[in-house]
Amino acid sequence: MSSDETTTPDVPDAQDSPFRQENTSRDEAPQFVLPLVARIERAAPPARTDALETAARAVLVMLSDERSAGDGAWAQAMRDWQDARIRKVVRRARGAEWRRAEALPGITVTGKSAEVRVFPPVPLDGWPKDLARLQVSGTDLDDPEPPAGADPTHCVLWMSPEVDMSAGKAMAQAGHGAQLAWWELADEDRAAWRDAGFPLSVRTAEASRWQDLAASGLPVVRDAGFTEIAPGSCTVVADHPALRRHRP
Repeated sequence: MSSDETTTPDVPDAQDSPFRQENTSRDEAPQFVLPLVARIERAAPPARTDALETAARAVLVMLSDERSAGDGAWAQAMRDWQDARIRKVVRRARGAEWRRAEALPGITVTGKSAEVRVFPPVPLDGWPKDLARLQVSGTDLDDPEPPAGADPTHCVLWMSPEVDMSAGKAMAQAGHGAQLAWWELADEDRAAWRDAGFPLSVRTAEASRWQDLAASGLPVVRDAGFTEIAPGSCTVVADHPALRRHRP
């Protein structure tokens, strides 16, 4: 996994956010995407919430991996990706497709029922052929039973109750939220979260609480509107205890 010290970018300037729908300086840079592949076997698909949580942890594992920092094998690709729009695309695989995906350089993160493999960023039009052939649309999952309440002592990624998203889109948005939390944390809080295995929950906020969360000063994902939802839609609020302590 990662070394004791990691190098991560500073929090993006509010006027140059990777999630703004307006054109910014990030649009002038070459565009990269972080590929995530979810294992969805026909006979035993993962639970939706577990898939979202596993995808979010996969993003954090990639960000904190020693190969993503300094002179690591993936560091340049990570820098190129984070200099542009922070795009993530989730595709699905099963059987032989999944085995081919596992053979490519990346990291597999396992949840209770979900498996997600995250790969170093690739150019927007330069996917490896074994990933490019995978389906990107139509991924939908269900929770067999309602998830338990979120543990407030861990990070909670609150999903908007106002935006309908496919499971794949929601997995990418959960990853965005986890990444914004990571960026805003102090080094010691990042290290503690990493060393604990990145505990987190993904839950849909109650409608009555959503506007307060979105206005709380915690990190908010506002989607750029490339797929499925309207530009500027607020999709996720990242509620990490270490960030909450510094809010009024």
